[in-house]
Amino acid sequence: MQTNNQPKLTLIGAGPGDPDLLTIKGMKALQNANIVLYDALVNPQLLEHAPNASHIFVGKRKGCYAFQQEQINELIVSSARAHGHVVRLKGGDPFVFGRGAEEMEYAISHGVESEFVPGISSALAVPAYQNIPITKRGSSESFWVITGTTKNHKLSNDVVLASKSSATVVILMGMSKLGEITALFKNENKHDVPVAIIQSGTTPEEKVGIGTIETIEQVVADKQLSNPAIILIGEVVKHREKIAEITKEVAIF
Repeated sequence: MQTNNQPKLTLIGAGPGDPDLLTIKGMKALQNANIVLYDALVNPQLLEHAPNASHIFVGKRKGCYAFQQEQINELIVSSARAHGHVVRLKGGDPFVFGRGAEEMEYAISHGVESEFVPGISSALAVPAYQNIPITKRGSSESFWVITGTTKNHKLSNDVVLASKSSATVVILMGMSKLGEITALFKNENKHDVPVAIIQSGTTPEEKVGIGTIETIEQVVADKQLSNPAIILIGEVVKHREKIAEITKEVAIF
């Protein structure tokens, strides 16, 4: 019978910020944890599901690292060997630009049993909380989810390809490259394409800026938007306003 004293890693997606978006399976794993290693984008309220575990912050922010990735990998293995069940709690879904696959590979290669519990990705949930679907019949038949900053700290070449398509484009970790991103879309004569930027989505600190490729940089400056934020580009952004209009019309009657 498996006990929480046997070396094991459970990698859990914490969701985009709202603590109620943690899955039930993730909550059960937290309740059975001896050690919880958590990231900067994890809502601290989720740690309440692991009252008997030790909580270790290993988060990374731009320019500030509590631990390097190699140290986190080693800490997972050493903690599992010393204490048993380790939960690695990462924001969103760890398999969507979360380096979760790397951490699992390292643990398994060092003999630590590992399990993955998916989380709700911010790429899907953050727009949804603002009534923005990432696909909609007649507006978008597909979507791209792209990292704004690659391993070499450059804008992904996939943004170039995405700017040529009619798909919805969701860019994570791209605020520092916003000027480069809008320039690519302007090169495709898409100055009027709607853009939404959502900071700290699904949390009480959420801030939203709505504009177009032409205007969004000024919107960001006016509203003082910054990371953590997602950039959403496409006709689907208009759905937010349409929902607001319908709601207002219904309220009149």
